[in-house]
Amino acid sequence: MAIRCAVIGVGYLGKFHAQKYAALPQAQLVAVVDPDPSAGQPLAESLQCDYISDYHAILNEVEAVSIVAPTTLHHAIASDCLSNGLHVLVEKPVTTTVSEADDLLRLAQAQHKVLQVGHLERFNSAVLALGERMTEAPRFIEAHRLAPFKPRATDVDVVLDLMIHDIDIILNLVKADVTEIRASGTSVLSDSLDIANARIEFNNGCVANVTSSRVSQKSERKMRLFQQDAYLAVNFQEKQLDIYEKGDDEMFPGIPNIVHQCKTGGPDDALLLEIEDFLSAIQNNRNPLVTGEDGRRALATAIAIKKLVQG
Repeated sequence: MAIRCAVIGVGYLGKFHAQKYAALPQAQLVAVVDPDPSAGQPLAESLQCDYISDYHAILNEVEAVSIVAPTTLHHAIASDCLSNGLHVLVEKPVTTTVSEADDLLRLAQAQHKVLQVGHLERFNSAVLALGERMTEAPRFIEAHRLAPFKPRATDVDVVLDLMIHDIDIILNLVKADVTEIRASGTSVLSDSLDIANARIEFNNGCVANVTSSRVSQKSERKMRLFQQDAYLAVNFQEKQLDIYEKGDDEMFPGIPNIVHQCKTGGPDDALLLEIEDFLSAIQNNRNPLVTGEDGRRALATAIAIKKLVQG
């Protein structure tokens, strides 16, 4: 039976959530919710569902929601939804504070409901291929995430807007505790951080150097990972994974040659995969690929970076 769903917040990203639910046979899009009728009404008409201005009106009408509202509203909306027995997919960052994230985790556990966090890059085909290829924890990671300035994204700073994607991926791959963080950054065009760099050290010896900017003249989303015998490069935009590893032959006496393998993803739809995973987790009573705990861990690390920069 199709899961009755709603999308709360149908701005730029929220409308895509609604379109994915409407296209999936395992979901029934009951309503789109937004206080702005000029955003919600036309979308509801195009997707043949109800338009609601206040999310409280749908708490007893649906089983699951995507929350794509501003980050400052995530905790209030998600806690209301979880308390009313709804499964929740909330966009990243999960909340504005770690204590708010902990509150949502307690509610989800008490209600036995799925709490998934929308770290979309985890569903990038290159990242999925990377996870399959990683045979050991990386020793060094370098990540760059650069983008031109977009006024619509300034409700959070660059750490919570962009860097948190790479933080989440790195924490998931390294699977070790953070022991030390060093960070720097500055504001350029907005009132909050627009460019930041962080060096993250882990208790297994891995070091990650992460740079994010939303005042770049170009878009770039790349990550390079170094293992004992291999170098892996991820191009998130091209959905490409390049693998460089030791071969059986020698390029110089005693020096092995390097074998290159390239894996390029097809025209996959990361958001569709994310929502399919959410619905599957509900139907099969399992954890989603990106859990509430993952979102909380990424948020805690991002906030630690912010404090170091600001302090």
